Amino acid sequence: MAEHSQPLVNRYEVPRISTKHGHLWSWLTSVDHKQLGRMYLAASFVFFVLGGIEAFLIRLQLASPNNHFLSAQLYNQIFTMHGTTMIFLAIMPLTSGFMNYLVPLMIGARDVAFPRLNALSFWLFLFGGLLLYSSWFLGGAPNAGWWNYVPISGIHYNPGHGIDFYDIGLQIAGLGTLIGGINFLVTIINLRAPGMTMMRLPLFVWSTFVTSVLIVFALPPLSVNLFLQTFDRLFGAQFFNVPAGGNPLLWTNLFWIFGHPEVYILILPVFGIISEVLPTFARKPIFGYTAMVMATFVIGFLAFTVWVHHMFTLGYGPVVNSIFGITSMLIAIPTGVKIFNWIATMWEGQLTLNTAVLWVLGFLVCFTIGGMSGVMLAVSPADLQYNNSYFVVAHFHYVLIGGSLFGLFAGLYYWFPKFTGKVLSERLGKWNFWLMFIGFNVTFFPFHILGLLGMPRRIYTYAPGLGLTFWNQVSTFGVFILTAGLLVFTVNLFYTLSHRGTVAIGDPWDGRTLEWSIASPPPEYNFEQIPLVRARDPLWAEKMYGDGTMLSAAEAGHHAPEGMIHLPARTMMPAIMAFGLFVAGYGFIFHSIWLDVVGLLMTFGSLLKSMFEVDKGTYVPIEPPRGVTIDG
Repeated sequence: MAEHSQPLVNRYEVPRISTKHGHLWSWLTSVDHKQLGRMYLAASFVFFVLGGIEAFLIRLQLASPNNHFLSAQLYNQIFTMHGTTMIFLAIMPLTSGFMNYLVPLMIGARDVAFPRLNALSFWLFLFGGLLLYSSWFLGGAPNAGWWNYVPISGIHYNPGHGIDFYDIGLQIAGLGTLIGGINFLVTIINLRAPGMTMMRLPLFVWSTFVTSVLIVFALPPLSVNLFLQTFDRLFGAQFFNVPAGGNPLLWTNLFWIFGHPEVYILILPVFGIISEVLPTFARKPIFGYTAMVMATFVIGFLAFTVWVHHMFTLGYGPVVNSIFGITSMLIAIPTGVKIFNWIATMWEGQLTLNTAVLWVLGFLVCFTIGGMSGVMLAVSPADLQYNNSYFVVAHFHYVLIGGSLFGLFAGLYYWFPKFTGKVLSERLGKWNFWLMFIGFNVTFFPFHILGLLGMPRRIYTYAPGLGLTFWNQVSTFGVFILTAGLLVFTVNLFYTLSHRGTVAIGDPWDGRTLEWSIASPPPEYNFEQIPLVRARDPLWAEKMYGDGTMLSAAEAGHHAPEGMIHLPARTMMPAIMAFGLFVAGYGFIFHSIWLDVVGLLMTFGSLLKSMFEVDKGTYVPIEPPRGVTIDG
């Protein structure tokens, strides 16, 4: 393929037609998947900063023995909110932001299947997170860890409202995630452009598909768990109370039936991001596309077969532990397939070492380390020694920060021109990468050593003379480097979004997939004419074998030519529905019937209005493709 000095422009690329009614109003009423994707990214970045501040405080507390910087109770609250924030309110919604923005563009669709449900998903996530964080101002935050184990989270041992905020806040946010998963499945199955067969889907879309399947099957056990604990704490039920016939292992099993697929809900979209970034900058197709798709499905299936490896020390016995140890090792095989295929994609490619690729390489290094320690933890006899030590903390940080977060940064630098119409600074981006890569490893690699030295997790201080002080101080020093890297990224973000940022053209990277065939950022309707897909990498194929422009489905006779594009109407109803549950959540926590009534009336009233409301929407006139006329 010849290199293009100037990326080609789609002949149907037209000026964006704004349908906004003021900035704040557009945020509150938007049902456009692209604007909702940006809102996900912005909100989750704020929660990520909050979770990072909590992590910083944790490391300051553990920097020296017998430290009284934080009290034990406050430490437990910060520790719990850090884990809960990073899992549920930062990494997961960051992946949702990418999926919201990119999936319709990559499959040649105008929007997701259910735009209003998509908006409801976002507002449920946001109000669930705000409810959870309001606990800091209303009696104290949750304090039983992000896993919230019973009986320590039960009403008898934990009589405050912190755990109630956890239960109800995550139920509201989780409902939004579940709705989003269903929406993406329907979108990918039903709204693909003509010629976009399932085996031509971009790997990021395949990752979204499998992730959505995991969401649909993994979120309900967590919701049931939270629902049962809510009844235990607020209404005197006894689901987890042993003297009354309950069983605390019910919580543990239901939680980890969700909790381990959740790891892959966080990492699979990142696998898809890596699989899109590398081929573009290696200037060659992904190696082993079919194997990558099959590996994604195998990972999704095996994710549901390994949850007991979180409970090797609970006394289930050698047979159960052996079975789950084997399945935990097996899941490394399809993951290894992906890593080798990424390396093969780079092999003999014309790799451009820009910031996005640096993040990919950092991901490969750190995620591989995390994967190897995961195989070590899958050996159940050895896990008796690793269990509840800082070695486990090192493992999941290498997977979720060195893995998920680094991959998300790669995607952000890659697709930022498409999101905003601006290109992030490469110079600041490389400072951002190296500071965070070095800071991450200085912070978290010592956790392996601390774990092997016997430092247990979940402690707020430790005695001197145990050999733990030096490595804790090294780790705390690393946090300062990591924080500096995040500050550089923040500067890069605001610098680029200001008028000084470089304006992006539609296809700044000489991309391969459909989203690069239109303007940056795209018009509200995405594609003026639905494209015809004729290859697995459709834009790359048209550049290589065609005239460099995407053929429309109307030109090829696969789709009726359009003279008008319908855009769904803006509406406040999704935000009002979610806000109603937000208000009702306070009613349940503080036993206020009038708050329950007001909140539920808002939710069900706006739901009924939406059900019977006719969406007239907005119509945008367009020119038919060349050589095609529209009768009438």
